[in-house]
Amino acid sequence: MRTKAHSKQRELVIGYGLVLLGALGFSAKAIIIKLAYAANGEVDAITLMALRMLFALPFFLLVAVWNSKKSSALPLDKKQWAVIIVLGLMGYYIASYLDFIGLQYISAGLERVIIFLYPTFVVLFSAIVYRRRIAARVGIALGLSYAGTLLVFIEQLSIISSGLFLGSGLVLGSAIIFSWFVMGSGVMTQRIGSARFTAYTMTVASVATLAHFAVLHSTALTRLPSFPYAAWERVYILALVMAVFSTVLPAFFMNAGIRRIGAGSASIISTTGPIATLVLAYMLLGEAITPDQLAGTFLVLAGVYVVSRVKLDSTS
Repeated sequence: MRTKAHSKQRELVIGYGLVLLGALGFSAKAIIIKLAYAANGEVDAITLMALRMLFALPFFLLVAVWNSKKSSALPLDKKQWAVIIVLGLMGYYIASYLDFIGLQYISAGLERVIIFLYPTFVVLFSAIVYRRRIAARVGIALGLSYAGTLLVFIEQLSIISSGLFLGSGLVLGSAIIFSWFVMGSGVMTQRIGSARFTAYTMTVASVATLAHFAVLHSTALTRLPSFPYAAWERVYILALVMAVFSTVLPAFFMNAGIRRIGAGSASIISTTGPIATLVLAYMLLGEAITPDQLAGTFLVLAGVYVVSRVKLDSTS
């Protein structure tokens, strides 16, 4: 009995650790993108995305092949493949592209606050699609989240250039599109498994990103401008770090952690992401941390936490 309890406790500790690592990995993505832009002014969003996907794609292909050999699950039909392709394009190609472009104009801290609104959009769109009434507690939580975002946005008006509106709009669009991806992914992960779903959708997004780069630049990723060489070398290294530590590993860490501790506990731990982004942005990018920014971030996290808990309770 004691051994069983000890084993369960060990699984919980491992689960908490995996989700925390996943949240920290995802939160570092914006920092790495900003570092890459600073390292070389010639790099654009699609080039950086293509490098990230080029480095990440072999990992997801290996997972897809390994999963297909290990699992006895039935192959996907045409309808399921169509859903996979649409969701892959939405969640990891279009949403990512808007996010990458937006980070050319706004700070990493503001980007993370806006992106973290996506659970609130899931609730809003679900209420519209399924004609559900939004409870008073959820309405208050949504208000807190949007008020917090507005507070951080207004605080940034005195710091950031005129690109603030464009960048914030692009990142907001990214969060909205990703919320639709989340709504569709819930059903698919239950049908085909989370690892398989992640591998397939990331592969679709990788192919789309590389095709976008090829059409736009008509050049190979291995023949990017090499002057100054050190600047492009840093971009390659940062893209590799982003692919491994902010794309591949966090995706599977999150899946493994949620299996151990549940989505409710995982949602609580994930709120460390925006805070980690603020700290990393301060340490690595020199972005200021102001009282208004902290207050706005806290309001967003509080609102998202309440929304996530209510949504989970209603589906349990």
